[in-house]
Amino acid sequence: MRTFSILLSVLFMCVSCNCQKKVVESATTNSKTSNNLTELVYTANSRGFFHQITIKNQELLFSKDRDSKQKSETLKISDTDWKELVGYMNALKLDKLETYKDPTQKRFYDGAAIANLKVVDKEKEYKTVDFDHGFPPVEIEKLVNKINSLFKAKE
Repeated sequence: MRTFSILLSVLFMCVSCNCQKKVVESATTNSKTSNNLTELVYTANSRGFFHQITIKNQELLFSKDRDSKQKSETLKISDTDWKELVGYMNALKLDKLETYKDPTQKRFYDGAAIANLKVVDKEKEYKTVDFDHGFPPVEIEKLVNKINSLFKAKE
């Protein structure tokens, strides 16, 4: 009986250690997403409209010039907004980014500008399918709306 109790105790300790290890690995993976993030690029354009927002190193660069003749303007992102952006990024599944479905197709008849989001990390580039500006896929809606709200705050 005593041997059985010892074996049972060892078994519980091993299972407990594995669970703690998985929690630590999960936290490390989530923090890697924000640390490996090189840049976010949101682009929206139509015949008479263009804007590109690039987020990199807690700075927002934006341009309304399609031909890049004008210098991009830079805005420092506050710590609060940065933490919110990183939180939204950590919630994304980057490998599934291109599979997210666009909720509307207004861009097909000039009802909305064509938009897309590109995430570049140190190892790979991830891009969404084109979607209507102002109507992003549900999975990235909070992130895109936050990016656009930072851009509108500058205007």
